[in-house]
Amino acid sequence: MHALPEFTLRRPASLAEAAALLAAEPAARLVAGGTDLLPNLRRGLEQPPVLVDLSGLQQLATIEVGRDSGLLLGAGLTLAELGRNRTLAERWPALAEAARQVAAPGHRTAATLGGNLCQDTRCVFYNQSEWWRAANGYCLKRGGDTCHVAPQGDRCHAAFASDLAPVLLALGAEVELHSATGSRWIPLPALYRDDSAAHLALARGELLTRVRLPAGRPGQRCGYRKARVRSAVDFPLAAVAVSCVLEDGRLASLAIGLSGTNSFPVLLAGTGTLAGRPVDGDLLAAVGKLVQQQASPMRSTVTPSHYRRQVAAATAQRLLRELALG
Repeated sequence: MHALPEFTLRRPASLAEAAALLAAEPAARLVAGGTDLLPNLRRGLEQPPVLVDLSGLQQLATIEVGRDSGLLLGAGLTLAELGRNRTLAERWPALAEAARQVAAPGHRTAATLGGNLCQDTRCVFYNQSEWWRAANGYCLKRGGDTCHVAPQGDRCHAAFASDLAPVLLALGAEVELHSATGSRWIPLPALYRDDSAAHLALARGELLTRVRLPAGRPGQRCGYRKARVRSAVDFPLAAVAVSCVLEDGRLASLAIGLSGTNSFPVLLAGTGTLAGRPVDGDLLAAVGKLVQQQASPMRSTVTPSHYRRQVAAATAQRLLRELALG
């Protein structure tokens, strides 16, 4: 890695000032923990003229129980704070577990909720040094005209590898987006596009400020598992979150979130058709089929794509079975 490129660092004193800075400088980038952005800067993947540092905005680091007993999480909360928070541990333990699974302790003390949800997509042909990428003719995502993962295609196939996104998808989360003209709430799936080169559906000058979790149904259970090359530090090759409600031994509801396999985090479609069925071998086979149909891993990691698809399906099946057994 090289030294950081030259840039102007702005430290806004308020959210309004941060939004104004983004509106004034379209090429500016936000930085909070910097665990995703700074390595990209040192690899020469990005060279923004301005960095807007959000780490001093305490209003982005709050946890608040909503009127409906749901939860409001500031985007500036660190993953270490999420991992040790008592309210999360008691009511949304899968989210706390996902936060504890990210990278290493040093990363989690800096990395933030908003950063984890808005991180860049990743690929073995993209997350490399400048000289390595130049020697390979760069790639479609940055500087080149060919996706080395799928040379005959016309789109980038880098993978989105957030740990928190699949859990928040399975729990039905919404996110607040703020700009100089106001703020809006959208369902979390609407934050993403199926485009690895531009996977965030943020309007110009918008930043993610809060995440809202609904209270959840009585008896709701949620869990999180991921596969990775090493048992620590690594990004997920396939990450799965399952949220379900069982009534009299049968599924009343089921939601499954995936990450690490596609260009965006996937909220599995078709799970509603499984309601009313017992969690038996036939249902687990149906869940595995849904995952394999909708997980679309490509050759963007050191692990074969067919393995990532199979491990995603098997992880979803095992996790649902564990949750059904209580």
